Amino acid sequence: MITAHPDKNGRFGEFGGKYVPETLMSVIEELEAALDEAMADESFKEEYLTNLKEYAGRPTTLSYAENVTKELGGAKIYLKREDLLHTGAHKLNNAMGQALLAKKMGKTKIVAETGAGQHGVASATIAARFGLECKVFMGAEDMERQALNVFRMEMLGAEVVPATSGSKTLKDATNEAIRYWVANAEDTFYLIGSVVGPHPYPKMVRDFQRIIGDEAKAQFLNREKHLPNEIIACVGGGSNAIGMFYPFLEDEVTLIGVEAAGLGVETDKHAATITHGRKGVIHGSLTYLLQDEAGQIIEPYSISAGLDYPGIGPEHAFLANNGRVKYEAVTDQQALDALKLLSEKEGIIPAVESAHALAKAFERAQELSPDDTILVCLSGRGDKDVHTLMKHFRGETDGK
Repeated sequence: MITAHPDKNGRFGEFGGKYVPETLMSVIEELEAALDEAMADESFKEEYLTNLKEYAGRPTTLSYAENVTKELGGAKIYLKREDLLHTGAHKLNNAMGQALLAKKMGKTKIVAETGAGQHGVASATIAARFGLECKVFMGAEDMERQALNVFRMEMLGAEVVPATSGSKTLKDATNEAIRYWVANAEDTFYLIGSVVGPHPYPKMVRDFQRIIGDEAKAQFLNREKHLPNEIIACVGGGSNAIGMFYPFLEDEVTLIGVEAAGLGVETDKHAATITHGRKGVIHGSLTYLLQDEAGQIIEPYSISAGLDYPGIGPEHAFLANNGRVKYEAVTDQQALDALKLLSEKEGIIPAVESAHALAKAFERAQELSPDDTILVCLSGRGDKDVHTLMKHFRGETDGK
């Protein structure tokens, strides 16, 4: 079964694994043992689900995008509304689970990395709730793009540390967070925000995010009395997508992950990791990543800070290789056009990340019949992107 992965070595087929320094292996093994114990503990799972219900606001709603469906014609479009979760994105599902695990392990501090800021906000929020110290590494360029989220993290009591190396984005923030963790692992838990990193992180994040797909499946069956024909989600590292896809992997449903094509996959300004990546190791696991002929990482580009990562979660690499999930790319402009349409027709301003999934869904809807249905994971809301959107729609972008 495709859902049986990862194996005992943390591999999804040939992808994944634990490519970490020897000094970090014992920390990883401690985490793996603690996770296995927690996930077998009914009281831990009950505490996680109760907090998601009473604090985070689950279940999130399934919305029929009736106006957009009528505007486009073709398939009916439904939205799984992770934008309505507390803090405004799916990130809190995973942060909640990992923070509870950190407490169970006796850790008093968490360190995190963030790109668009939503994982940083989720980490800061959950640290405040559970009385943990929180340090968030963030690329200096992303701090400028997501200034509102930087302020939110600071309001929540977190320390935001700029990563000033490389492209000053998520990859560099992740490097800095890992270095800090290695030096402070005794009392610090590394709260990774996506399905990346060494085993058991990709599995752990997936299992904390699968609640998106579990809820959506039940809600959709209740509403339409059958499963959707297609499910579409945006992919950077890939946590919202794997959370949405995982409960449907054994079903006859077309699954589409949407990467950021930036200014076009024919240019050198994109983050289309599967479309143009090659196998390599990044941040502790084997996966597809953007690299040159010498194996040096190529800096990704996307208007969306949350998709601006040179690698992809190893389970996505596995699902792409065996053909269970299709991965396609959408440009900045296509995403922004979709964002504007949803905003004007449905009164919902989505995150720029989510707009990539919407762009593909709007395209597919017009190719399908009115009897077909498409389910989109609306992974976050666009409040954090308003500054970027204002510059774009007012023609003030620098043309990067």
